[in-house]
Amino acid sequence: MDEKTEELRDIFVDVADDDTVTESQEDTHGSLASEADVEARLRETVAAMRKNLDFETSLSVDELTELVERFYGEDSDAEIADELGADAATVTEARFDLHLLREDDTDVPVDLDQVRESDADADALADELDADEDAVRRAQRVVETQAELRRVNDRYRAEFENALQDRELSERLTSSVHEDGLDGATEGQETDIDI
Repeated sequence: MDEKTEELRDIFVDVADDDTVTESQEDTHGSLASEADVEARLRETVAAMRKNLDFETSLSVDELTELVERFYGEDSDAEIADELGADAATVTEARFDLHLLREDDTDVPVDLDQVRESDADADALADELDADEDAVRRAQRVVETQAELRRVNDRYRAEFENALQDRELSERLTSSVHEDGLDGATEGQETDIDI
């Protein structure tokens, strides 16, 4: 140690009343999320939803977690149903339970505002609107899901997206580090050699 460093160390020791001048290290936030971490976060969010909200579906937490991942992987309800061994109607109902609406969910031949304003059951409302009862039932389910989304401030879906974005970021960063390492290791080497 040079003289200045020694003086600074002495001042620190006097002020801190401790002769240890190094700080212990801790794990910090910001480490890259592993696949298991993402799975656990998704599973915890699904389990919390199942506990706190009224679910219509009988799918398990693991199946619902798989559904979330496949939904964000842009699989259709039919593709998800095939993967889960369920029917598409069950997957659609489970998506509504999980607040995962697709753009085409609101494309129903019924005015959603009228459905929102009505307290009638599907049969009575179908007669009132001169519409198909199944379309009215689906419109009511969409309206219920939208209302529940607003009630919980869309926090569950935000948690799904945050977990999946963390995984995507982690994969992108680790793949770029891997590529950079290989680029440096192979730089200047002949790779097109006839033997």
